[in-house]
Amino acid sequence: MNAESLDGRLLFAIPKKGRLHEKCLEILAVKNHPIALVFLPASDIPSFVGKGNVDLGITGHDVILEAEMQDHVTEELRLGFGKCALQVQVPEAGDIKTVEQLAGKRVVTSFEVLAGEYFGKLDEQLKLQGSERTKIEYVGGSVEAACSLGLADGIVDLVVLDSEAVLIKSSVQKHPKLEPLIRLITSRIAGFVAAGRYVVCEYNVRREQLSVATAVTPGRRAPTISPLEDGDWVAVSAMVEKKRTADVMDRLVAIGAEDVLIFNLDNCRV
Repeated sequence: MNAESLDGRLLFAIPKKGRLHEKCLEILAVKNHPIALVFLPASDIPSFVGKGNVDLGITGHDVILEAEMQDHVTEELRLGFGKCALQVQVPEAGDIKTVEQLAGKRVVTSFEVLAGEYFGKLDEQLKLQGSERTKIEYVGGSVEAACSLGLADGIVDLVVLDSEAVLIKSSVQKHPKLEPLIRLITSRIAGFVAAGRYVVCEYNVRREQLSVATAVTPGRRAPTISPLEDGDWVAVSAMVEKKRTADVMDRLVAIGAEDVLIFNLDNCRV
C-alpha cells in the first residue's frame, strides 16, 4: 500500500504479533470505515501515535509508561484484555527474600523506567544514597537468565504494576478532519468491550420488593421497569457485570424474583 492510497484514511496501529494481536483483530473486524491497519512492535506503538504518524493504537499500559512519548499520547479506553503484572523476582534458593533486601543491589529488566521508578521510591524509603542505591540495568531479552549468569541479584519481568491493553490516540492533531471518525471508532470499541464485560439480566418481581431488587441490579445508569398484567408484579431488565452473574441471580431468587434470565451481548453502545 503506497502513501497515496493512505491519504484521508485513519491509521490504526496494533501489535504485529504476540498476545494482543489476535484480540485486536477480533475487535476491529466489525469496522466498515476507511481504516488502514498498521502492524508494529507493541513497544513502538506509543512513539508512532505520540508523533502523530498514526492516529490510534492499541498496546499495553506498561509499554506506554515505559515509552519516551508517553506525554504525547492520550489513553482513551482500557480494553480489559491482555492483563499482566510486572514482578520482582529473585533466585528461589538465594538469601534475598524481600524487595527491601534486594534494594541497593543489581536488578536487570526490560522495563528500565518502571523498575527505576519503583526502586527509586524504595531507595528513598530506606534512605539509600549514592553508590548504595539500587543499580538498574537494561536487558532486551532473556531477563530470567540474568541471575543464574551472575549478572544480577534480582530481575523485574512481565508486583510493580498491573497492566492491560489500552486504546491510545495522539495528542498531536495532524489530521483534524479524522477526529469525528476517531470518536466513532472509540465509541464502537467501547461498546465491544462493554459487551464482553456485561450481560442483560431480566426477571419478574413483586412491586413491594422492587426497591430491594433494583439495589441488586442497579444497571449502568438505571434498570428498565415494565408493568405486567398482574398489577402486583413488574418486569425488570438491567445490565450486570458478567463476573457477578451467579451471585446476582442467587440474591434475586432469595428476595422472591421469578423467571430470572441472563442474555449475553454481542455488541452494545454505552
